[in-house]
Amino acid sequence: MKVILQKDVSNLGDAGELKEVADGYARNFLFPKKLAIRASDGSAKMALHQKRLADLKKDKRQKDMKGLATSLDGQAIEIKVKQGENEKIFGSVTALDISQALSAKGFSVDKRKIDLDQPIKATGEFKIRLKLSEGVQANINLTVVGEA
Repeated sequence: MKVILQKDVSNLGDAGELKEVADGYARNFLFPKKLAIRASDGSAKMALHQKRLADLKKDKRQKDMKGLATSLDGQAIEIKVKQGENEKIFGSVTALDISQALSAKGFSVDKRKIDLDQPIKATGEFKIRLKLSEGVQANINLTVVGEA
């Protein structure tokens, strides 16, 4: 069945695209959640309009993220963690902790946009990469300080 996506669907496509999907997938998942509509001549014009709107939203989001990246690039944040004997910290510093520290400085960054291979389990200085949008990245300096 040919459908026109109303919203971005992971592993399928972006809003406004015309896709061929299984009938059951369309009837049982896409249509009830209003993620897609059946493709027809009238809906093709609507899909074109929808695609234009999605492109405008994407361009605006990209522009906003570039502005945020320039203001974030090179920012230094400090996170204090509990530290025991032998300078071993309790727990770890996660993307959520970094996101909250950035929020305290006035930057709203989703924790999923913070690129950490693994949680940080030691004190010191770290370079953290933020993937804000497709092709837009910023680097911040994180200092993890232990307190008794």
